[in-house]
Amino acid sequence: MAAEALSISVSEKLGTVSALWHDPKGATRVLALAHGAGADMQHAFMTALAERLVERGVATLRYQFPYTEAGRGAPNRAPVLTATVRAAAAVAVERAGGRPVFAGGKSMGGRMTSLAASEATLPDVAGLVFVGFPLHAAGKPGSERAAHLQDVALPLLFLQGTRDKLAELELLTPVVEALPRATMHIVDGGDHSFHVLKRSGRTDDDALDELADTIDGWTAKV
Repeated sequence: MAAEALSISVSEKLGTVSALWHDPKGATRVLALAHGAGADMQHAFMTALAERLVERGVATLRYQFPYTEAGRGAPNRAPVLTATVRAAAAVAVERAGGRPVFAGGKSMGGRMTSLAASEATLPDVAGLVFVGFPLHAAGKPGSERAAHLQDVALPLLFLQGTRDKLAELELLTPVVEALPRATMHIVDGGDHSFHVLKRSGRTDDDALDELADTIDGWTAKV
């Protein structure tokens, strides 16, 4: 079953963005999945992860942000990004037909989802999934980007690689431990894109399978 192309209305001012809705027969949960800053919804990583989730019975809604919809490289300001997250989550809930809905995304997409949820409730969203939470810029360790997470009243899943230069684990671990409804899964050897070194004996496909299995299991429990 191929993904269905959709158009999501963000606002009268911001217009619409494209989306891909993939709802296999028997899917029991839905995940709205936002892309990272340097990619779009059709990036190879986004496509591969969505395909694996679909195989596991998780319907996916991948969507663009206005800047990628317009073919620009620089991300929009946070209010535009969070408005898009909110619009996409609403479409996912509508399409879910009563099934549990989760929201999140890769890197910036995940962080903007949490920022949106910290500002106001995401109606009928059961939890958030972060595929490589970007805690800080490369070479500039800090945890200021995580301050808003204290205001998110939802279960949270962090998927992080041990070689992620945008989230040093010694900084991220105490952040996660301080959040009462947060879980962290570590992908051994993964970088921010969850690429693993050949000498590890694992492949990038192995890492993607691990991500999908973890999201599948966590969303089922939540």
